[in-house]
Amino acid sequence: MKKICVVTGTRAEYGLLYWLMKEVEADKDLELQIIVTGMHLSPEFGLTYKEIEKDFSVNKKIEMLLSSDTSVGISKSMGLAQIGFAEAYEELNPDIVIVLGDRYEIFSAASAAMIARIPIAHLHGGETTEGAFDEAIRHSITKMSHLHFTATQEYKNRVIQLGEEPNRVFNVGGMGIENIKRLKLLSKKEFEESIVFQLNKKNILVTFHPVTLENSTAKEQFQELLDAIDGLQDTNIIFTKANSDTDGRIINQMIDEYVTKNSHKSIAFISLGQLRYLSALQFVDAVLGNSSSGLAEAPSFKIGTINIGDRQKGRIKADSVIDCEPNKEAIKKAFEKLYSKEFQQTLKNVQNLYGDGCASLKIIEEIKKADLNNILKKSFYDLQGKK
Repeated sequence: MKKICVVTGTRAEYGLLYWLMKEVEADKDLELQIIVTGMHLSPEFGLTYKEIEKDFSVNKKIEMLLSSDTSVGISKSMGLAQIGFAEAYEELNPDIVIVLGDRYEIFSAASAAMIARIPIAHLHGGETTEGAFDEAIRHSITKMSHLHFTATQEYKNRVIQLGEEPNRVFNVGGMGIENIKRLKLLSKKEFEESIVFQLNKKNILVTFHPVTLENSTAKEQFQELLDAIDGLQDTNIIFTKANSDTDGRIINQMIDEYVTKNSHKSIAFISLGQLRYLSALQFVDAVLGNSSSGLAEAPSFKIGTINIGDRQKGRIKADSVIDCEPNKEAIKKAFEKLYSKEFQQTLKNVQNLYGDGCASLKIIEEIKKADLNNILKKSFYDLQGKK
């Protein structure tokens, strides 16, 4: 049996990996190993590893997150993660490690696997986020990886452009689409009961993270967002809190202060979880902020996304996405466009650009076919046809 080791460090990433993990677990030729790290193990971020343990048996927990969102604190966390992953791989001895995306704890997971001579399968490579250091981390993980599973053809082409051999790069679609297809979402009544909060005539879901390649802009930009939504009429706000990126705690403190003053129309969650988050998308008018979910999942629900600033700059976007600058006036104009008759008509025909929702089985099929014993040495694939 091939031992497939899946690494997860955040609530959102686990939601994307869930069905792949289920399919690995169900396959008689595969053995699932799970390493949990990062925000999953932090009380500040909801101890979300407990949700994973309801679904799976966790093999290793790697504590690495310091109670600091400074650049020094995050670099130290990465060092702790690398030590922890090195020890975990030595004990588990997986045949391949599966990682998703672009976060700093995943960089440590990939680095340790590379040094341990363990093949790496990377999900959601080739994407661009020009406002965050995730961009460089994602492309670095691509160069350390041996099998690549991308969300669109354009992203597949970009991974090949980075020198990866085309026969190791597979466009399987976005993992989030599979969740939408396979999860039984909550009804409006069930959703309201689950969050202990009543929806209004209009509703907005806010997810905003720091733009990590900008110096100390989190507080200023998020205040502009709060000022913009404060003028909305008959509108309730559901906040999901920022992750453990640099200056993320500033945003979370501001959310808490806003909700305390506006408890009649707003509520905040450290983590909604995939079921409640996707269920919320059925009932809100838009996703507001700079989360990739506004680009990858929201279009499937025929709702708008107001995408603020540069964090997601460079990603493929559906017609439902309204880009705007991180200031109050620009955000207010975006809301005017969102509720205009023309834009609402456009939403009826929006197509999600991230695949058919069958990614997990496609990934497993390619991993099972791959000769993992002879995959570590890579040649640089030159677009001019030379290696």
